[in-house]
Amino acid sequence: MKNRNMINTITTVLLALGFAALCPTPKAFGVVPAPDGGYAGGNTAEGQSALLNRTTGLYNTAVGIYSLLSLTDGSFCTGVGAGTLLANTADENTATGAGALLSNTTGIANTANGAFALFSNTGGSFNTATGVQALFTNTGSEFAGFANTATGYQALFENTTGINNTASGYQALHSNTEGFGNTANGQLALFGNTTGNQNTAIGDNALLSNATGNFNTANGSSALHSNTEGLGNTAIGFVALFSNTTGQGNTAIGNSALSQNTTGGSNTALGFTAGSNVTTATDVICIGTGGANVDNSCYIGNIFNQTSSSGIPVLINSSNKLGTTTSSKRFKEDIKPMGVVSEALFSLTPVTFQYKKEIDPAGISQFGLVAEDVEKVNPDLVVRDKEGQPYSVRYDQVNAMLLNEFLKEHRKVQEQQQEMDALKAELKEHRELIQKVSEQVETYKRASQVALRDS
Repeated sequence: MKNRNMINTITTVLLALGFAALCPTPKAFGVVPAPDGGYAGGNTAEGQSALLNRTTGLYNTAVGIYSLLSLTDGSFCTGVGAGTLLANTADENTATGAGALLSNTTGIANTANGAFALFSNTGGSFNTATGVQALFTNTGSEFAGFANTATGYQALFENTTGINNTASGYQALHSNTEGFGNTANGQLALFGNTTGNQNTAIGDNALLSNATGNFNTANGSSALHSNTEGLGNTAIGFVALFSNTTGQGNTAIGNSALSQNTTGGSNTALGFTAGSNVTTATDVICIGTGGANVDNSCYIGNIFNQTSSSGIPVLINSSNKLGTTTSSKRFKEDIKPMGVVSEALFSLTPVTFQYKKEIDPAGISQFGLVAEDVEKVNPDLVVRDKEGQPYSVRYDQVNAMLLNEFLKEHRKVQEQQQEMDALKAELKEHRELIQKVSEQVETYKRASQVALRDS
């Protein structure tokens, strides 16, 4: 009904303007009624009052009642349809369809293809509208409402002064008024955008609700569907970041990635339904898993319960860099025995403890060391955060020190064993000697007894 009333109003305007134009000014060179064929200067007119007021304009074509009615010295314009380019006085405009570019006066190089396309444009230039009522409300001037491209029914319908927008699809960028640099490709893409700038929406209903948010990219049906004011979000995949409203700086790649996020910011999700448990948290990374709504956290799927029989541990530093350690001589220098350095272990105090509830709600018993206590014994055994404060213990280094102490004790045991073996050998010799002496003594005794008996 609204569109029907609008069309009736437009028809009334056309008739009123046409009636006024039937009284040409004395300077007009147009012929009444317009003849079949063309005017001088390469002009062609066909229809009541078409090119009625032309004076010196060249190579214009007007087909339809009141088409190019007001043109005097403008050139290279084409109007096909009732009221096309009715108020136009400028150059290089093309309008096809009833009421297309009807209000244009000074705008140049516009192209309107469809009933009432670029209907309200007055001074905007370099606009292209293809579709019924495309860029309908655009007015424009020398510095506003120019270089827009709208393809589809009511695409960029409410745009007034926005520039450099591209809309392709049914009601794409429909509500945009002043926003600039937006690209919408798909039915209702960026439908609600009003003043948001430099957004890109590809897919049906992509960035549908965005009003003032800037620098968003949505690629996929209903991606960033609910976003209104959020900035700098990237959503690639069906319903990716669907529920986001004001969250900023999120990146979601994959169908339904971060689909439940509303106000959380700086989150990253990669994979089907990745980050589906994140709603309001910030700085969450989810790869191949739903994650959790916990700030400053990272979740990676398909790692737990997986065995890598020949791998090495992965470490992370305070700059969030992942990596491994190497033991190859190729990467080392100043190599020397550990010596007594490992004896610092004897000053460490192992403890049992539980993490605070915000870290481990289950309160599982833990076993280990306290970083601040270890720092007092050997600062090199401590891992520090970005502020330089003790954060954790280099347990891998502790293990190496334990190995050194074990080997030292092992060598002592070996030396003691060698000493014991030597003592045993010496003792054996002594026993053998004693045995020989005992045998000799026994022989002497028997000889003595025989001698005494014989005497």
